Amino acid sequence: MRPAAILGALCLVTTLTTHGLAFATEAEATNPPGAAPELTFSEQVDHSFATVVNAMASVLFLPVFQVEKLVPGKDPEMVGFPLVVVVLLFGGIFFTLYHRFLNFRGFKHAIDVVRGKYDNPDDPGEVSHFQALTAALSATVGLGNIAGVAVAVGLGGPGAVIWMIIIGLVGMSAKFHECTLAQVYRHIEPDGTVHGGPMYYLHAGLKEMGMGGFGKVLAVLFAILCVGGSFGGGNMFQANQSFQAIAGVFPPLQGHGLFFGIALAAMVGLVIIGGIKRIGEVTEKLIPGMCGLYVIAGLIVLVMHAPRVPEAFGIILSEAFSMKAGLGGLLGVMVQGIRRAVFSNEAGVGSAAIAHSAAKTDQPIREGMVALLEPFIDTVVICTMTGLVVVVTGAYNNPAAGAGVEMTRWAFADSLSWFPTVLAVCVFAFAYSTLISWSYYGEKAWGYLFGRSRNTILIYKGIFLVFVVIGCVSSLENVISFSDMMILSMAVPNIIGGIILAPKVKKILDEYWGKVQRNEFKVYK
Repeated sequence: MRPAAILGALCLVTTLTTHGLAFATEAEATNPPGAAPELTFSEQVDHSFATVVNAMASVLFLPVFQVEKLVPGKDPEMVGFPLVVVVLLFGGIFFTLYHRFLNFRGFKHAIDVVRGKYDNPDDPGEVSHFQALTAALSATVGLGNIAGVAVAVGLGGPGAVIWMIIIGLVGMSAKFHECTLAQVYRHIEPDGTVHGGPMYYLHAGLKEMGMGGFGKVLAVLFAILCVGGSFGGGNMFQANQSFQAIAGVFPPLQGHGLFFGIALAAMVGLVIIGGIKRIGEVTEKLIPGMCGLYVIAGLIVLVMHAPRVPEAFGIILSEAFSMKAGLGGLLGVMVQGIRRAVFSNEAGVGSAAIAHSAAKTDQPIREGMVALLEPFIDTVVICTMTGLVVVVTGAYNNPAAGAGVEMTRWAFADSLSWFPTVLAVCVFAFAYSTLISWSYYGEKAWGYLFGRSRNTILIYKGIFLVFVVIGCVSSLENVISFSDMMILSMAVPNIIGGIILAPKVKKILDEYWGKVQRNEFKVYK
């Protein structure tokens, strides 16, 4: 379907590979036989990727305004407040107020739904509430919690953790809203296959309101960004940091990211061929154990540093609202916290709505209730755990700790010398689960744009696996920049459309909540 459009989508991969090959050819021509080339192939690909990322960043992350950050002994730095961050912050607050703090008053009911209290096996859909939750969590609980928190603290300071928690709490309402809409407007094929997500509810929902053209534009924009997000944050960042974690405990792998990437791509390919049912089967077994193991290890570290925990909370709270570096310093902490929180829990981005649209239920609100638990588990619990560990161990202000996953590994190793090996396994498992879940998100967006034929979807899966390899040979800075641009930008069309459709969600929420209060729903467990 539309070969020219598909060829356009292949442009980025072609640019990277041809650019890399061009560098390789140039290196061979300008260096005498036997001499070491100026750049390795991996470095050539990374250089080419940086060129693409920088060009995109100048457009997608255009700041709404900039202020000075006062740095003692240095010239003032300019801190920008990107439009994307403004939209995310406003969206989370809006949905929280509009739904009258459902993130708090509906918490217990959400737990009841997840444990299967209302599960009817005859309801339409492909996966259970629990499988939908774990599939969505597998795309959010991962390296954003382990490496992303360290990145936020390293760049914005410990105060970024508070902003991550705040965004996690208001993000619960945003996640509820978008996943409810995904259930309302999902499309179910005769064979039971489900197609849903923001591209469907933006188009169909706004069409109902007489804004079909505008809805189509938002839907297409979201789908394009979702495909990009599946290649970036859902793929390259995971591959990049999983390689760093494994290479950190197995030094012979250093410098061999290409081979690691090929092996990882093969492992991902084995699962994504099976679709959401296979993904749900894998994640429901993988995610609970990995989350439990990581949280237990974090608690052990905090217990070992118990006297420092109150001090760590004090540092985090004081620096979250500190004006010692001026307004620019405060905004810098906010931006880093918000960016890393949303990158981790994806609330307001709309990605999880794709997984939740496949859940078996005849009550859209019910799946929205399940979804609101994700930001709480992902950000309020796991991200906070990582932030505290990084602060109490002093890793955040120790240059020897490194950045990203290396900082987190250093923090755990400072207390548990044996844990880096276990952490490497956790990182790999989290990255792997995120990769397979995001491949599903990207596949659905790709299918919306180019059609759902088998050959068209195979093209997407092939490109996705290529980006696994590219992620393993690219620098963390370039990978994070590209990932942020794609994933955070998805929130713009999603939140705009979500706000317009808010009365629709409010109406069915009021009806559903009234039935819950009157105990009108059948209980199965």
